Amino acid sequence: MMKRTAEITLGIIGTVFYVFSVLLGALRIWMENNKGFLYDYLVDNQDEFALTQGDLDMIQEMFDRSLASGGILLVIMPILAIILGIVAMVLLKGNKNPIAAGIIFIATGVVYVIVTIGGGILSGILFLIAGILCLTRKPNTIIEG
Repeated sequence: MMKRTAEITLGIIGTVFYVFSVLLGALRIWMENNKGFLYDYLVDNQDEFALTQGDLDMIQEMFDRSLASGGILLVIMPILAIILGIVAMVLLKGNKNPIAAGIIFIATGVVYVIVTIGGGILSGILFLIAGILCLTRKPNTIIEG
């Protein structure tokens, strides 16, 4: 039986990066829901941050633009990637179905990078490498003679 330690390790590391993406998305949603609080905090501590009125106006304009539109995407997409990564690793456990696991890894990594416009490039690359390893590594054949 062939061990798939490299693929599973890459899958775990990629999944950890997707967890960080979930946390960033949650932070972004929190920031959208607390724009007033954040702006008031910056105004109250303007001297500490060495902000000019022009800086504050720029920050206010940034807060007024859409922050949350990508926040939901940054939470839902990595959660789906985490679930698919776990499914692929379960398929790899015991070398049950490495072809299906490889396809899941590759599809998840590529789609995530495309949808987030390169936002998850590192985790996508890790999933892509794991998927390629799943598809290319062949079990050792024993020749009896």
